[in-house]
Formats: sequence, C-alpha cells, structure tokens
Amino acid sequence: MSKPRIGIVISTTREGRFGERVARWVTDLAAGRTDITTEIVDLRDYPLPFFESVASPRFVPIDTPEAKKWSSKLAELDGYVFVTAEYNHSISGVLKNALDFVFAEPARKPAAFVAYGAVGGARAVEHLRNIVVELSMVPLNRAVHVNMEPFLGLIRDGKDFADYPYLAPTVETMLEELAWYAETLKAGRDAAELKAA
Repeated sequence: MSKPRIGIVISTTREGRFGERVARWVTDLAAGRTDITTEIVDLRDYPLPFFESVASPRFVPIDTPEAKKWSSKLAELDGYVFVTAEYNHSISGVLKNALDFVFAEPARKPAAFVAYGAVGGARAVEHLRNIVVELSMVPLNRAVHVNMEPFLGLIRDGKDFADYPYLAPTVETMLEELAWYAETLKAGRDAAELKAA
C-alpha cells in the first residue's frame, strides 16, 4: 500500500501572510517521516469565486474549471493539515469559501490543525472542527497552537521557530496521530471501494 499523501493547506491568501512560513516549518518537520508524504496546498493556487451555486455540492456537482481543480486536489490526498490564522475569532473567509465548494472529496479523511495568533488560533480551530465534521472528515485531537509570544517574535523580532523549541514536539505529536489516522482511514476507503466494485 502506498504511503498516505497529506496536504498542508495554507488557508489565507492576503499579502504578507504568516501562514506560508508556518506551512514550510511543518513540511520540514514532516520530511523525515517514512509513513506519510506531504505537499503544500496553497489557496492562492486555487482562486474560487464566492460560492453561489444553486445547491450544496453534496446534491449538485459544481463543474466549473476552478471548482474542479480544487476538488480534484482534495480528492487525490489522504489527509490534511489546515494551517489557519484566526480572523475575528474564526477562520478566514477564503478557507470557508473553499470548503463550501467540496463535499465527497475530503470525506473519511483526517484533518489536523496548526493555528496561530491570539490564544494560538484556538477559536478558529474550534470553528474549523465543526466545518470538517459536516464534510465527514475526521478532526484530530492533537492540534498545534502558536500563541502570541512566539507569533510576535517570529513576525516582528526576527526570531525563528528554533527559538521556541517547545513548539516542534507538538508538531511531531500531531503528525504521529495524523499518520495513524491517514493510514487507517485509507485502508478503510480502499476496502469499501473493493467491496463496491
């Protein structure tokens, strides 16, 4: 069985975003693992209009080129790490909009979270957990939270993630849980496909 493929989703698109730096850090920490492969999935590469379909993709397929490109990328992955900022106690509008364009593609796949900002982006993660449950993903327990002290140090004071050594182990713990769920759920999906064939 091939190794599960994990998408590390940069969930903001604004100029000067911090999420790109976080995604590269997580990718570097995951590089030594032999049980998963990772790739960065940047929402800038999947520009979508505001969701205005007549119905949810759960009921009506959305076959525009932009939607197909995004949904195809999620379909080919076996799990996700959502790197999210906290905007007004929630996730970014561009991430919510992107998730509204899919339904079946991320189903029965694990979703992990790396958040940053006030209270480590915890309120954004709690909102995101509810959304991924509705999309039949499996939200994981072990999230990573970059609180204000390291966040400000990293964006304002020239610090590096190595200056906050307590953060890397939280990523390792998250990746360990993610790898287990990605492999287990992939096996389950593969078995279901064989049974249906």
